[in-house]
Amino acid sequence: MKKVLSMILLFLIYLYQHLISPLIPARCRYTPTCSNYSKECIIKYGPFKGSLLTLKRILKCHPWGGTGHDPIP
Repeated sequence: MKKVLSMILLFLIYLYQHLISPLIPARCRYTPTCSNYSKECIIKYGPFKGSLLTLKRILKCHPWGGTGHDPIP
């Protein structure tokens, strides 16, 4: 079940990166981008912990948040 959920999440990220992301201006404060960070987290930690780490990263992304290199834990 985890494998199937991971594949679905990775497919949704793929769709975002190839269909939506090119249409909006780049505003990434961190490297890797949030979508690449999310892919790495899901691959390394699975769909549940990977999604929580992704949510934590997205919540850090605001004008008063940090910038720069932010690798997955």
